[in-house]
Amino acid sequence: MAADISESSGADCKGDSRNSAKLDADYPLRVLYCGENSPKQEAGISEGQGTAGEEEEKKKQKRGGRGQIKQKKKTVPQKVTIAKIPRAKKKYVTRVCGLATFEIDLKEAQRFFAQKFSCGASVTGEDEIIIQGDFTDDIIDVIQEKWPEVDDDSIEDLGEVKK
Repeated sequence: MAADISESSGADCKGDSRNSAKLDADYPLRVLYCGENSPKQEAGISEGQGTAGEEEEKKKQKRGGRGQIKQKKKTVPQKVTIAKIPRAKKKYVTRVCGLATFEIDLKEAQRFFAQKFSCGASVTGEDEIIIQGDFTDDIIDVIQEKWPEVDDDSIEDLGEVKK
């Protein structure tokens, strides 16, 4: 009776893909792809040695994180420029550019100016500090006192400038 059940269950599953295997095939089967849309290419797996361009692409981060750190360009010392920029009515901001060329830490300089002049100051751009208020006269003396490597000839006052 048990033999009848096993034979009948095998006969009912003729449409099942698991039982439609050919007896003369060697397993596992090797499937040849045309090379355009192979499963390995879709999954991002490369066969053999990759090219140099692919290796460099893997090194770069595409999303999130810091990515590659850009190296700062070393330049010869140039002029520190001070400009007074009008804001609204009789209000001004003072822009100091060029301190980074003398290898002065801009974050430290920004904190120093904010404390010295009792105002707000911020680092904007690569080599620019914005100080709230008109301090063009005082800032030249303060820069020379704090950083003696910046001499009087390398400081230039541009006066009132539009943004």
